[in-house]
Amino acid sequence: MALRRHRLPRFWLALTLGSVMGAVGLVYWWERQLPARIQGAAAAGRLEECLRLSEQLAALSWLPGRSSGEEAQCRRERAAQLWQQGQWRQSLTLQRRLVNSPAALANDRQRLRTWERRLRTTALQRFQSGDLSGALQALEPLADDPRGENRLLAQDLKQNWERNRQQLERARQLARRARWWEALDALNRLDHPWWQRQATADRQRVQEGLARLTAREAEHDSHGSLPHEVPVAQLDAAVQKHLAGGLDEWQAFEKACRELGGRVEEAGPESACRR
Repeated sequence: MALRRHRLPRFWLALTLGSVMGAVGLVYWWERQLPARIQGAAAAGRLEECLRLSEQLAALSWLPGRSSGEEAQCRRERAAQLWQQGQWRQSLTLQRRLVNSPAALANDRQRLRTWERRLRTTALQRFQSGDLSGALQALEPLADDPRGENRLLAQDLKQNWERNRQQLERARQLARRARWWEALDALNRLDHPWWQRQATADRQRVQEGLARLTAREAEHDSHGSLPHEVPVAQLDAAVQKHLAGGLDEWQAFEKACRELGGRVEEAGPESACRR
């Protein structure tokens, strides 16, 4: 009985060591099989399987004999496939992982830059055509770029859009109050093609309002000594000079009027510069 008890620990130790060695051997055997399986999956176009096996190979990287060439090819092919399918964010994620790996080639980096440039170009084209949401959607796959340049571009587009929207709304409010010079200046500050097209009717209305001011000026001049408005061309030139100097529209209008010997008068809903 004593002899049997003495042999039991050695039996369990041998069994445990044998199990561990067997497991290690199985893992090592599987790791040696992976490169060939990855190659086969990539050659057959089974890219999902190729990626899955590549991840297993990466997890076993502590074992000797690991090759990263098959994994790189797998990512390369799958990234191209996802790009063609329009799954741009997943495609760029895989391509960045490839670029950051030791197996990356110069062409891999160039492809990543090309894809990013295409998305930025698409975003800008959509933005110029008036499709802000489409532009932001085109930039969304670039949000994971660690450089942050594309997030800044998205912010710039939203700020430009909002600035133009507010400027057009301001021009319309000024036109409703018949403050034609200020309304014209607000319209001239629009720098987005789509918003400039939206303002076509507003610009026509403002120009008609300025034409009425010119007509009243001519009528007042025909009465000789009656108060008349400062010549439109002179007033416009003076207003533009002060706007360029940093004054807002109303301050520029008042200062230009005073310099030309006039005073600002409220004539009904309109503001005029009269001598």
